[in-house]
Amino acid sequence: MDMYVLWIVVFLALSFDFINGFHDTANAIATTVSTRALKPRVAILLAAVMNFVGALTFTGVAATIGKGVADPSKLEHGVEIVIAALLSAIAWNLITWWFGIPSSSSHALIGSLMGAVIAGAGIGNVNAEGLKKIITALIASPLIAFTAGFIIMWILKLIFAKSSPHQVNKGFRFGQILTAAFQSFSHGTNDAQKAMGIIVFALVAAGIQDDMSVPLWVKLSAAAAMALGTSVGGWKIIKTMGTKIFKIEPINGFAADIGSAAVILTATMIHLPVSTTHVITSSILGVGSAKRFSAVKWGVAGKILISWIITIPITILMAMLFFWLIDLFFLQ
Repeated sequence: MDMYVLWIVVFLALSFDFINGFHDTANAIATTVSTRALKPRVAILLAAVMNFVGALTFTGVAATIGKGVADPSKLEHGVEIVIAALLSAIAWNLITWWFGIPSSSSHALIGSLMGAVIAGAGIGNVNAEGLKKIITALIASPLIAFTAGFIIMWILKLIFAKSSPHQVNKGFRFGQILTAAFQSFSHGTNDAQKAMGIIVFALVAAGIQDDMSVPLWVKLSAAAAMALGTSVGGWKIIKTMGTKIFKIEPINGFAADIGSAAVILTATMIHLPVSTTHVITSSILGVGSAKRFSAVKWGVAGKILISWIITIPITILMAMLFFWLIDLFFLQ
């Protein structure tokens, strides 16, 4: 196989990681920016650094992504399948970023990889058991995050019920700096590994390596791409996450960050990919519900939910189309 094709995969995977960085930056710092705990540029710099550190810390999720959807060693056109999947995931991320929709990069990548495998190798090559494990984590994690956000906010309300709102928010505004760092670190531990996993998938499919271990150069390049993308920032999604769901105060942002970061880091520790977008948004919704159910703009939440539901089916079809185009022009 020509090495230049493999380099195309690496370039696309790092591009996906870069876009994931600025697409999902909002997730980690939206509450911190919206409550003015940090200035936007400072918050983005903090997120970039902590994303980089997080991306270098773990590799278990990369292995799950690399072998969970399909066995790359058994695919005849494995590298071309990866190219189609990455083109689809990148296109969907850019579309949703443009319209300010906090959709899931994880759902986009999983759906795209499924579609590309089906088009390039047939549905029989989809790893049903591995995919079931991944989909279960993607579905369960937002529900857990909603519950965590609700419980944390409910406890904080009890503790500070008789305190001065001004003093409480002043204290939690400082606390948000710490939780933003924790949030960004957890984001890096899970999301950057998805690009690592897809590169390793291609390396195995190309016969360059025979196991799912992540080479150091893959770790460093994926971590750097994620951090660089984070440094660009995603202002449209920050506006949706930080202001349109409900009016977030520092204590709410603190609770949402703690709940979602804990869920993401736990998933990373047990090698499961989750949607940081879904987890963080769900935690914010849980916190808003605990604060006052009517305070949540459920119409906005409903639109976000619709984007979640349609992401995997749409990206499956997009990836199938991309593979058919690749097959038509390059594999005939």
